[in-house]
Amino acid sequence: MSSDGGVARSTPEEPWPVRVVSQKISAWIARLGWVWVDGQVAQVSRRPGASTVFLTLRDPSADLSLTVTTNRDVLDSGAPQLREGARVVLHAKPDFYAARGTLSLRADEIRQVGLGELLARLEKLKKLLAAEGLFDPRRKRRPPFLPHRIGLITGRASAAERDVRTNAHRRWPAVAFRTVNVAVQGPSAVPQIVDALRVLDADPTIEVIVIARGGGSIEDLLPFSDEALCRAVFAARTPVVSAIGHETDAPLLDYVADIRASTPTDAAKRVVPDLTEEVRLIGQARSRLERAVRNLVDREAHRLELLRSRPVLARPAVMIEQRATDVSGLRHRADRCLAHRLTAAEDDLRHTRARLRALSPAATLDRGYAIVRRADGTVVRTVSEVAVGDPVRVRLADGELAATIDAGEQHPEAQRR
Repeated sequence: MSSDGGVARSTPEEPWPVRVVSQKISAWIARLGWVWVDGQVAQVSRRPGASTVFLTLRDPSADLSLTVTTNRDVLDSGAPQLREGARVVLHAKPDFYAARGTLSLRADEIRQVGLGELLARLEKLKKLLAAEGLFDPRRKRRPPFLPHRIGLITGRASAAERDVRTNAHRRWPAVAFRTVNVAVQGPSAVPQIVDALRVLDADPTIEVIVIARGGGSIEDLLPFSDEALCRAVFAARTPVVSAIGHETDAPLLDYVADIRASTPTDAAKRVVPDLTEEVRLIGQARSRLERAVRNLVDREAHRLELLRSRPVLARPAVMIEQRATDVSGLRHRADRCLAHRLTAAEDDLRHTRARLRALSPAATLDRGYAIVRRADGTVVRTVSEVAVGDPVRVRLADGELAATIDAGEQHPEAQRR
């Protein structure tokens, strides 16, 4: 032994004999002292005439058991009616039998756990699991509407198995099962159920798992409130249906499972639909669909009839004739307006031509006047602008004349000015 109480290591060159190893383990276990142990009784052996009683104590959540030895008087005083499957708490000291290398417990006090204490423990475990979120309804999954294969965990040849399979096939004859038979009470129930759950959860063809058991006492249903089973169901990827006992029974598995069925028969109703009911619903849906289509066709036919009865579709030429009339009226108005404007413009042009003609120098010349211009082309307006001998040109109405100024005389009015 090492100085810190552990087993000292030896070098490969110095191997320990088996008896030495066994003795050291026994000495180390002897130092553990007395402990309180909680477990489930798997076997009770009372030999006639012997004062020693042998118990096999099993962990309800694991495939593990220990042998317990105690005095008959200790057992009779603490748990006189002790039977297999009972839950006990015992005060014991671990013993390691070096000759065989086995570990056992030596008990000096045994107490059978009563119903009240069991219920208190279940309530405490329930609060713990609820606080961790195992009962959260938001994480619960809905099974498929029509699972092709169902995993069933139940007792062998049990009424629960018969109820689930019979009612499921009655509702949907084509449904298939993969059944795993396990112990549904006793110390080996929880490990077997957990193993079966893992096997079915790993099967990709299984779409929903049903855990079913018939009714029983609270003690009989204890495996379905086990913490290990609850956590295994919570970790499963496949939806799990709990169908344990009757309506009044409520093991912790009901709170963790995705669906709680009140009975195994109710579980069959929840996992598969009723073929007769589905056929009836399909018939009703088809009838509603036919009525809806018929109403839609009738409504659209009525709309088409209303559209066809409108004048634009009943007499399509009416619109063209009306537009032709409008175009003809516009053309007549345009013709009248244009003619009126042309007439007015013609009158204006005639008056303008008359005024121009009246103001034209040619018209003045026609009346006997003449235009006198000097040689450079400037118009002679007064007598003083020319001198005697200056050549000039005289413009008359019908031509021009060349002339020379030989004398000039101003008008009397000009002379006075």
